[in-house]
Amino acid sequence: MISRIFIPILLAIVLPDLYFDQHYWRSRYHGRWWLRLLWWLPGMVMFIYTIALVSIRDFVPADLTWINVYMFLVGLIVWPKAIFALCSGLGLLWSRWRHLRVNLGNIVAVVLILINWYVLIYGSTMGTRELTVKRNDLYFSNLPEHFDGYRIVFFSDAHVGSFTGARRALLHRDIDSINAQRGDLIAFGGDLQNIRPQEIEPVMPLLKQLKARDGVVSVLGNHDYSEYTHDRPDMEAANRRLVIDLQRRMGWKLLLNSHFALHRGGDSVVVAGEQNFRKPDSCDFSRTMNGVGEKAFVVMLQHDPRAWDDHIVPSHRVALTLSGHTHGGQIAFFGVSPVKLVYAEDDGLYQRDGSTLCVSAGIGGLVFFRFGVPPEINVITLHRIKH
Repeated sequence: MISRIFIPILLAIVLPDLYFDQHYWRSRYHGRWWLRLLWWLPGMVMFIYTIALVSIRDFVPADLTWINVYMFLVGLIVWPKAIFALCSGLGLLWSRWRHLRVNLGNIVAVVLILINWYVLIYGSTMGTRELTVKRNDLYFSNLPEHFDGYRIVFFSDAHVGSFTGARRALLHRDIDSINAQRGDLIAFGGDLQNIRPQEIEPVMPLLKQLKARDGVVSVLGNHDYSEYTHDRPDMEAANRRLVIDLQRRMGWKLLLNSHFALHRGGDSVVVAGEQNFRKPDSCDFSRTMNGVGEKAFVVMLQHDPRAWDDHIVPSHRVALTLSGHTHGGQIAFFGVSPVKLVYAEDDGLYQRDGSTLCVSAGIGGLVFFRFGVPPEINVITLHRIKH
C-alpha cells in the first residue's frame, strides 16, 4: 500500500524539515545542535517507519494497527509540516515581491493545519462510528408485476479484517442494521477480506446471522482474490478457493460469472454476478448472461463500477447494477471526494440509457478513517411503472 506512494511521502517528510532548518533553526539555534536534532527526530522516525512498511512483502502488514498508526502520524506530523513549508515558502516569495514585512503564508498555513487536525481526529474517531442507511425507490417499466415493491438490501466492502478488538462491535451494529431493513434479498458487493481469508473465519458466526427471504447473494472484490499477499501462485490459488468456500459455508450464494432466477407468482427476475472487472481481470459478461432471455429483468452485481461504462450499459440487457470498490474515497469535502478524479461513478445513483447503477461507499476499509463519507447500507425498493 505505502510502496505505491512512498516517494512522495519521503519527499513530504524530508523537504519541509530542510526548509525549516535553512530558514529558521540555523539562524536561531546555530550553537544548539541538540534543539535542531529534536526537530529532525520525528521526521527521522517517520522516514524509518516508511521504509519499514515499504519493505513488507504483502500489500499491508498482517496487523493493520501498524498501517492505521502510520497514517494517523502522517496526518498529525508529516502533512502539517508540508503544509506550513509550502505556504510559508510561497508567502515568503509574495512578501519579498510586494515588500511586505509579514509573511501571510504563515497565517494561511496555521489555518490549514488546524483544519487538517480537525479532519484527522474526527475522521479517525466519530467518522468511523457513523452509519448511514440510504433508501432509494427505483422505477422500471419492465419490472415484472409480482416484484413491484421488492426490496434489496445492498452493502459492500466489509473488509472484516479491520474489525478487530473494540471495533468488532461496529460490525455487530452493521449486521443488525442490515437485518433490521427486512429485505427480500441481501446483496454483498465484494471485498469481504483485506488480504487473507483467515480474517473471515473469526466473524463467520456473525455473518451467518444475515437473513432475508431470498437469502444472501455475493460476488468477489479485488481483495478477495488474495493477490495482495505476494505468496506463491499455489498459495494464492488456495486462498481464493478458501474465500469461496467460506462464503458458501455461511450460506451465501456466491456468483462467479453466473446467475440465478427469483420467482414470484408467475414472474421472475434474474440476479447475475460477474467476477471482478480489471485487476484481477476475470469478469466474463457473456458467460454471466449465458441463457438469460433478452427481455429478462436483470440485477447485476459487479464489484468495480467501471464495468458499468465498459460493457454493462452498452449491452442494454441490465436494468440495475450494484457496485462498491470506491469506498466513496472515505473522505469528502462538501460532498466532493478526490476519488472522483479516478472514477466517473464514485458514490450514489447513476442512470444512463435505461440502466441504473448504485455505487455503495461500503461499511469498512483497510484504513479505519471516514470524513464526510460515513459507512453505508443501501436499501433499494423496486417499483413497476404502471402504464
